[in-house]
Amino acid sequence: MSLDNVKNIVLILSGKGGVGKSSITTQLALSLSLAGHSVGILDIDLTGPSIPRLLGIEASKVKQAPGGWLPVEVHPSQILPPAPPTTYPSPISATATNGANTNIKTNNSGSSTNGHADHQPIQIGSLHAMSLAFLLASRSSAIVWRGPKKTAMVRQFLTSVLWGPTDYLLIDTPPGTSDEHISLVETLLKDVTAPFSSTTNRALPRPQLAGAVIVTTPQAVAISDVRKELNFCGKTGVKVLGVVENMSGYVCECCGVATNLFSKGGGEVMAREFGVGFLGGVPLDSQWGALVEEGVRPKYGDVVKDGVKEDTYGSVPGAEEDDDEEAEMSTGQREREEGLLVDKYRSCSLYPVFEGIAKQVVDTVQSGTAVSVGQIVS
Repeated sequence: MSLDNVKNIVLILSGKGGVGKSSITTQLALSLSLAGHSVGILDIDLTGPSIPRLLGIEASKVKQAPGGWLPVEVHPSQILPPAPPTTYPSPISATATNGANTNIKTNNSGSSTNGHADHQPIQIGSLHAMSLAFLLASRSSAIVWRGPKKTAMVRQFLTSVLWGPTDYLLIDTPPGTSDEHISLVETLLKDVTAPFSSTTNRALPRPQLAGAVIVTTPQAVAISDVRKELNFCGKTGVKVLGVVENMSGYVCECCGVATNLFSKGGGEVMAREFGVGFLGGVPLDSQWGALVEEGVRPKYGDVVKDGVKEDTYGSVPGAEEDDDEEAEMSTGQREREEGLLVDKYRSCSLYPVFEGIAKQVVDTVQSGTAVSVGQIVS
């Protein structure tokens, strides 16, 4: 089986579309890698595979090997130098919960500084990905498949992708509880059941279906749909690692004022009501969008009005300014920077938030305290 080298499998679920599930999957994978774990992402959102685009590897192609497919390498295990100093608007640190903001320091200007900037070089784990997007002719290619073909494709992904040694395999699923979900869970529950060796009379090692992370947004309609995912987990026997509330407010990168565009806190209240863990709230950050779309390292405090750049927070101590880059910033045009996505992500205000979320996921998996939920009656 292709999952023999995988230690822990984590499903990323959402009750409805448009809640940012793929973004959560990507950032959780980057944070786990930065924590030193080897990570894989399996994208089974067949009609909307967006993981390759978020990782900046759309042009990559899957390679065949004896016995199956090789996942695409995002980056190998390596040592990263210390991250450059980064200044965040101060309210961003307040949006992190459950210890997720423990690595943010406050400077004298009232903004927040990346606490990782003064660290020694860090060892990161490898990151690989597999998606149907690698097999399509272009980004605009449509997948018009009936249920049986989707089911067959999901099973092929689970059995034919040859993962190397992987600590955490994150499976990005489509929204809802469709054919893909049923095929996924049936295949995993069948294959992760450890068979016995006739020679040693001991259970052979199999990957562990650690549980599911459920993604929601603060709106009431999204929270009500989470009940469907909890019901799905209860019926299929999948444990719940916790709930993440995405789009939990927007913090202006210019003035630092926090605005709850879609309300806030509903995911935490729902998690408490149903007895599952709340992993944290994730605010909107336009710099994260610029990072994945343009490949530029997040930078905060630059305000552009009528084509003229203004400096809100002042320069960051120890950071060098590039006149050419500033000129491009003033015209709203930025070239894609060289370097690894995982390295530039350390300058994003969302990294400390996801560092805390990743730590909670790892602690829950290692302690075996994921929650088994029963069927929820509305």
